[in-house]
Parts: sequence; C-alpha cells; structure tokens
Amino acid sequence: MKRFMILGLLMVVGLSAAFAGDPDAIIGKWYNEEGTAQIEIYKQGSQYFGKIVWLKEPTYNANDVSDNEGEPLVKLGAEKVDFKNPDSGRRSQKIIGLVILRDFTYDSAEGEWSNGMIYDPKKGSDYKCYMQLMEQNKLKIRGFIGFSLIGRTSYWSRAN
Repeated sequence: MKRFMILGLLMVVGLSAAFAGDPDAIIGKWYNEEGTAQIEIYKQGSQYFGKIVWLKEPTYNANDVSDNEGEPLVKLGAEKVDFKNPDSGRRSQKIIGLVILRDFTYDSAEGEWSNGMIYDPKKGSDYKCYMQLMEQNKLKIRGFIGFSLIGRTSYWSRAN
C-alpha cells in the first residue's frame, strides 16, 4: 500500500514539473477567478498573449449605466467597451477581443512566464505581471506595480 502511495505522489510531482517545463502549457482558454470572463492565451512568435473571448455579461445592464463615479453613461444592452482606457482613441474598443496579457516570455529557470503586462479594463490600468502554472488546470497570475511584493494574485482555471 505504501508503495502505491509513494508511486502516486511521485507521479503527481512529476506531472507538475512536466507542465511547468513546457513553455506552451499555458496556451488555451482560461476562466478568470470570478468566472466572469474567459481569456484565450496564445503564442505569437516567442511571446505569449491573452485576449478576452467570452464574458458572462457581454452587454451593459441596469447596474452598469449609472454615473455614480463620474463615469460616462453607457447604453443599456450595448456591448461592453474599454471606456476607462487612458487612450481616448481606444475607449470604443469592445471588451470581447481585447488583448489583456502581452509580451510574456517563458523563464525555464523559474518555471514561469514573466516580463509581461496585464491590462485591467475595469480600471484602465496596465501592471507588470508574471504567470505560473500551479497545476495543469490552475494558473497563478500576479499583477504588480514596481516590485512583485506590491500587487494582487489571482488564480485562473482552465476552460474545458
């Protein structure tokens, strides 16, 4: 019995290392931590990017149209757009199709995808970011300003 338990543990550890060692292991579709968006991670050249391909609520509802925070009013039922983007020329860009992960490279020594940026359309802000594959279907996303100690961690789950 002990032999099977040890063998099982070694297989799990070995599989985790195998996922972390494959630079393309993050390619695919992922749900954000809240389950409100699906992001497709893809490779372009030697870098990794991610774009929003699905939203749980793709259009503005009654809760979105208030101007309580001084935000521009949006049309009820209209597709969500990136209206908080600091670049006024991009504020009409639809959220579905929006690239929110960019310029990541795989660091085999650290077993992570780093030197990238993540864009938060809710705030209209870019943050430095790194990603680590914790398990085959669990991705750690760490966005930060300056140092990685000052930031936020989110865990995404792979879409089936």
